[in-house]
Amino acid sequence: MPNTSERNEIPQSWSLGGKVAIVTGAARGIGRETVKLLRQRGASVVATDKNPSVHDLVGSEIATLEGDVSMEETAVRTIALAKERFGSVDILVNNAGRTMNRPLIEMSTADWDEVMTVNARGNFLHAREALKVMVEQASGTIVNVASIVSVVAMKDTAVYAASKGAIAQLTKVIAVEYGSQGIRANAVAPGVVETDILEGIVADSRVTLASYGDVHPLGRVAQPVDIAEIIAFLSAPASAFMTGALVMADGGYTAL
Repeated sequence: MPNTSERNEIPQSWSLGGKVAIVTGAARGIGRETVKLLRQRGASVVATDKNPSVHDLVGSEIATLEGDVSMEETAVRTIALAKERFGSVDILVNNAGRTMNRPLIEMSTADWDEVMTVNARGNFLHAREALKVMVEQASGTIVNVASIVSVVAMKDTAVYAASKGAIAQLTKVIAVEYGSQGIRANAVAPGVVETDILEGIVADSRVTLASYGDVHPLGRVAQPVDIAEIIAFLSAPASAFMTGALVMADGGYTAL
């Protein structure tokens, strides 16, 4: 845990001291920065990813688990680990995701199922298992990572957009179904984020990032920590009256 002087520097409404958080897709990018930030704010964290590098996240109040988020057993194991190590599940950050840029006519059924299974089913499974604990304790916060393509269209993103749209709507349903039981659910919708994932999508990621930055009113794309800060806010008491929201974190792109 942070020492007393470090905790005192965090406003109470932003503090996550005593909370237990789960972050999926934690090995890199937004997920990794989110684990670090939630930990800095005082939370104990269970970090999960199918990438074994998730185990590089070490600390006395960090537990790691390797697994595929689209598998039911992974969700069950993750919630069980949080309860066993830290005693509860107060925050779930559904960050793990799969992207695919491909024209619809060139997309196979397997392509569609792969992305929808990781993104939509992965969010559903972890939310369902976390909610079992949250309902019992009559408190909890779920933050889902959606995308700007939840609400706007970009070419070659059919299955990714469909999966992220599903996540946005799932978030609203959770908020409506469980708000009376002390549980909040919100989603953050990032624009383009500078992570190594982009390198696997386009041939020249540097040029592509620069071009994306040019069309954002802020003149740049996001860094993973930009999104992590919003996730931390949605996890904290500071956002206590927010639920069912889709927070656009896109440098103004959807304002155009």
